[in-house]
Amino acid sequence: MEPLFGVVLGLVLAVASPAHNNCTCATNRWAACAQDSPGNCTCRLVGSDRPVDCSTLTSKCFLMKAEMMPLKEKRLWRPPRGLSDSDGIYNPDCEDSGVFKARQCNQSSTCWCVNTAGVRRTEKGDRSLSCSELVRTRWIYIELTHRRSSSAFHVPDVAKALTQLFESRYKLHPKYIAAIKYEPPLIQIRLDQNKKPRWGVDIADVAYYFEKDVKNDSVFHSDSKLTVSVNGDALAIEKLWIYYVDEKPPEFCMRQLAAGISAVVTVVVLTAGVGIAVLLILRWLHTRKYKKFEGKEMREIKAPSLE
Repeated sequence: MEPLFGVVLGLVLAVASPAHNNCTCATNRWAACAQDSPGNCTCRLVGSDRPVDCSTLTSKCFLMKAEMMPLKEKRLWRPPRGLSDSDGIYNPDCEDSGVFKARQCNQSSTCWCVNTAGVRRTEKGDRSLSCSELVRTRWIYIELTHRRSSSAFHVPDVAKALTQLFESRYKLHPKYIAAIKYEPPLIQIRLDQNKKPRWGVDIADVAYYFEKDVKNDSVFHSDSKLTVSVNGDALAIEKLWIYYVDEKPPEFCMRQLAAGISAVVTVVVLTAGVGIAVLLILRWLHTRKYKKFEGKEMREIKAPSLE
């Protein structure tokens, strides 16, 4: 009876093991997943313990919050004089829906206002700073360059490949891809979305996932890497720039701009003053030399007449 029980137990473990290993979140590598019942895999976001819908993209705000967790843990093990490049990374405050709160603050009580992409759009202040609304990021411009290829890519083929990529990998409907321009090796992609669809993805989330993919720090599961193919030839992306355009202009204080303009004006005035001074000195030297030469010539003319 015992050998039979051992065989049955081995079969159960063999069947259960693949199921347990497959309990992962394909669209979020920062999600912790577990099987709470046969065939049911539940995933929650690290750091916030929020449930994750692995059939679509996770909001950028939740991703940034989860991304901060490893940084906090690593600080405990940072060696003396160790430096970490964390520019642009902060632990955001998110609404329950996953969108950014209009006002963001850091641990030093410095606050600022952001758009729906989490990008700062005002000067920094203290906790008295008021952000009346979360301004919508309506347009996102993506610029990238690719490695030179032996065979030239055609514009329609590049546009088709990128449209399929954004639709299949990032779940973005093609109607939100307003334009794709291509002048080798530069590719420009313009995303236009007036409002996040109820059952769709936000262009800010799409841009963040794409940026992480290009930087080899994919949010997707480890076995899912970015590959872009145009008619069977690889499109190797080298550089990437992303620009966010809001429905309303940013509200940066004019004091810094005025200070910059004043500095430029001061430099121009000083330069002009030095130039004028040099011209006056040169003119004075030239006039003095001319008068000296004229006086010498007059003395030479008068000398024979006296004789």
